[in-house]
Amino acid sequence: MDSFFRSEEMCLVQLFFQTESAHNCINELGHLGLVQFKDLNPGTVAFQRRFVKEVKKCEEMERILRFLENEVVKSNIPIPADFTSETIPVPRDVLDLESRFDKLEQELKEINSNRDTLRQNFTQLMEINHLLKVFDAFLFYPHDRFVAGVIKHERFPAFEKILWRLFHGNFVLRHAEIKPHEEENMDPVKKDVFVVFVQGDQIRGKIRKLCDGFHASMYPCPNNAYARKEMRTNVNTRIEDLRLVLKRTEEFRETTLTAAAANLQEWASKVKKMKAIYYTLNLCNIDITQKLIVAEIWCPVSDLNSVHTALIHGSEQSGSSLSPVVNRIQTQQTPPTFNRVTSFTSGFQSIIDAYGVGNYQEINPAPYTMVTFPFLFAVMFGDCGHGLVMTLLALCYPSLQLIDMLVDGRYIIFLMGLFSIYTGLIYNDCFSKSFNVFGSSWSVRPMFHPHGPWTNDTLHDSGHLHLDPLVSGVYSGNPYPFGVDPIWNIASNKLSFLNSYKMKMSVIMGVAHMLFGVTLSLVNYIFFRNLKDVALQFIPEVIFMLSLFGYLIFLILYKWCVVMKSESAPSILLLFINMMLFDYSSEGTVLYRTQKPVQIFLVVVAVLMVPWLLFAKPLLLYRKHKQLKLVNSLPFNGFFQVNSEIIYITRHCNNLPNCRTSESILSDTEVSMADIFVYQGIHTIEYCLGCISNTASYLRLWALSLAHAELSEVLWKMVLQVALRVTSGMGSVLLAVTFAAFAVLTVTILLVMEGLSAFLHALRLHWVEFQNKFYKGSGYKFTPLSFDRMRDMQ
Repeated sequence: MDSFFRSEEMCLVQLFFQTESAHNCINELGHLGLVQFKDLNPGTVAFQRRFVKEVKKCEEMERILRFLENEVVKSNIPIPADFTSETIPVPRDVLDLESRFDKLEQELKEINSNRDTLRQNFTQLMEINHLLKVFDAFLFYPHDRFVAGVIKHERFPAFEKILWRLFHGNFVLRHAEIKPHEEENMDPVKKDVFVVFVQGDQIRGKIRKLCDGFHASMYPCPNNAYARKEMRTNVNTRIEDLRLVLKRTEEFRETTLTAAAANLQEWASKVKKMKAIYYTLNLCNIDITQKLIVAEIWCPVSDLNSVHTALIHGSEQSGSSLSPVVNRIQTQQTPPTFNRVTSFTSGFQSIIDAYGVGNYQEINPAPYTMVTFPFLFAVMFGDCGHGLVMTLLALCYPSLQLIDMLVDGRYIIFLMGLFSIYTGLIYNDCFSKSFNVFGSSWSVRPMFHPHGPWTNDTLHDSGHLHLDPLVSGVYSGNPYPFGVDPIWNIASNKLSFLNSYKMKMSVIMGVAHMLFGVTLSLVNYIFFRNLKDVALQFIPEVIFMLSLFGYLIFLILYKWCVVMKSESAPSILLLFINMMLFDYSSEGTVLYRTQKPVQIFLVVVAVLMVPWLLFAKPLLLYRKHKQLKLVNSLPFNGFFQVNSEIIYITRHCNNLPNCRTSESILSDTEVSMADIFVYQGIHTIEYCLGCISNTASYLRLWALSLAHAELSEVLWKMVLQVALRVTSGMGSVLLAVTFAAFAVLTVTILLVMEGLSAFLHALRLHWVEFQNKFYKGSGYKFTPLSFDRMRDMQ
């Protein structure tokens, strides 16, 4: 359960296994997916590593597989998605697969080359056939000087124009567009048949050169009709033969690709595994005898037994006589950060990791983000109708490929939709309409004579009427049981009421959210036993925030709970400003008795927290640094208190327990005091000013909530309500069209655009305002060797 709230406890393990069992052992670890190999050869360049040739062979096989996959996709041959074969890759598989892939690639390239040649010959024969068909229509009288051929349709106008400019009409040009039959296998490019009749061989030679310039195909054509008929018969015979050969070639090619497609996924998986295994072996060391491989891995402490079991299983599969040795070693290196995730939590963990991977065993914000992120989104997006549509969108995930791109975002969208339904019910807002489930707490009847001042003339003469809660019976005294009273939906001062309500609500939520973040920093301090930061950082931060912004929340809640006339009620904003300026001279600034001394005390306490934050920690570090320098200068050994811990300090420890050398302690604390003061000053200024700016930043909850509600109301009044008021015979048709437009605008503007805006603002509130109170995010992620992850990426 602890691993859910902070990263897993990791350990550095040294592995020893025989060379012949290396592939099986690493294969088992890859299927386990819980170990990250450490590079034991950081100074060795890639091309000097032992298994670099095998890695290059695997990369070449991947290239061939990509070539095969492209050919299969071009031929519209289905590739089986699943395969059951899970054979363990061994070194001889590299040679077997390499020879098979080379043979298959050469064979397929030869087939493609022959097919392209046959298609080219077939196209030429079809062009000759069309030329012979139309040649008799072009020939008015026997002529033996002509140039005949085929040219692309878009090039013919330029070809004709240059002919006229060169020869000034001393030729006869005839052309016709080739119109092939549907069963003819010809290029889809439009082409024209042309014949140019000229006088003189010199002009004919120039025309041939012009045809070469336009990449026109020229074909010989007999002068007499009998020879042309004989040639056409021969051409038709060759066309039929080529058509049959092309059909057989395509069938053979399809058979070859179908057989390859059946094994394509299995081959790709095996090659990727072999490449990963050889890449991992390059990270290990091999002893002089070439029989023992030494590796170092990071793995979770809770899974150490599983890793050992997997290594033994791999050794048994290879028939090794010796079992692998697992040796846990102590290290001062910072382990990687590993947070276990499920399909439900992975989306939220991705949001946290996008800000920065947490430090080792730092508290993980993801469990809290799973609640606060969709809730803050829903505060800005509160509409139970829109939330219901978003929830149904997430539930329809299997048929929507768009959400698949959001890295398990369907659960984020699902929770955002559920929370939006909840806040929509709180706001009593569904597509800008309200529900009157429990009956309003306000009544109009008591406002009429004789109990109230209204008469029938008042109704006719007044454009707006004001309900007075002081009149008996107008307000029942019992608030609406759940959410906002539906009468506010028709009130003219609805916007001003919701404006004040949502603004104060956003301030309360923002301060509570930030205080929760500061409280989580206390959990980090206690876990890492950093008690001095509790006294020197956490306590002054909490007192500073509670003295100012905690008191601001108190003023808001107090004003809500006390019955006051609206004319005499003081402004919370003016109260807070006057509190900071110590201004109590103006009237109407007192909300309760003893307000002045309480506010002066809170401001003074908040101001005193600033030097506490600024100087206490640097001065303590400076004192500790001087103490260690003094200890280092002593000529004798002894026990000293360092960091609230009794340590035996000497020149040479010689493996004594709880002992450290004075030089090592001094080197650990050898820092610049100026840097410490500057860093602490930056932190103090950032925190104190950040409390003000971050509180104001949470007002985006109020702004976006009002914007969403107003846009929804505009769509209702200006689109759908217009069609509902039409009573003519075509009203139903107009209503159907208008409703379609209303649905499209609702989805595009309110769901997509407003939803994306609320998502980004909620993301910013978590990254900047919440996580910077306790989350450093300067670690590095645990990247284990995992074949399952490789398959998912594929």
